[in-house]
Amino acid sequence: MLMEDVREKAKTLGIKTARRKKNDLIREIQAAEGNFPCFGTATDYCDQFECCFRGDCLNPEN
Repeated sequence: MLMEDVREKAKTLGIKTARRKKNDLIREIQAAEGNFPCFGTATDYCDQFECCFRGDCLNPEN
């Protein structure tokens, strides 16, 4: 997901986006949506099936 899309999603949740790193912002979004704030920490498997960042987290080169 592009940073622009991450910022837009954060704003819809009332999260301030200024001067925030992408990974940190995504983790705050995850927590606000009721998921574990774990973006970028999974190695081979993730059980957070409802997380909209799951695909990006498991395939970081995409």
